[in-house]
Amino acid sequence: MTHPGTLAGRGFTLIELLVTLAILGLLGTLVLPVAEVTVQRRDEQELRRGLREIRTGLDAYKKAADEGRVAKAADASGYPARLELLVQGVPDLRSPKQAKIYFMRRLPRDPFSPGRGVDNADDGATWGKRSYASEPDQPQEGDDVYDVYSRSERVGLNGIPYNKW
Repeated sequence: MTHPGTLAGRGFTLIELLVTLAILGLLGTLVLPVAEVTVQRRDEQELRRGLREIRTGLDAYKKAADEGRVAKAADASGYPARLELLVQGVPDLRSPKQAKIYFMRRLPRDPFSPGRGVDNADDGATWGKRSYASEPDQPQEGDDVYDVYSRSERVGLNGIPYNKW
């Protein structure tokens, strides 16, 4: 006979253990979708940031070209021929020493491009590029880079495909 104050009579029954495992399993199935949405939201923020950084660099390059600081042909739009020029820099025509003008420190990678996490020096290739001469609804590459977009066909949490951002 055990006394009520001793540990010998205490423990979990099989039913209590099964109920606990069922509750933990239910909580686990609820946590997984929330974690997936959290990761997607983080990647969407990274996409917004990357698009904003590149577009700001493109606009700064265009402004420098319009001000005569960057060499451009008479019939050119003034936008860079390649995204990499934003990082590599171009000679400043107004500088006596022709020092380079840099528009970005690095090109961000499209977070929704295939091969994410792969160490790739050509992060500019992960973006779709639109030339100044192409139509907005049918972006095509051309002689310059006027805009960038994600190549992903996935749809964002806001219901808009990433390639339309």
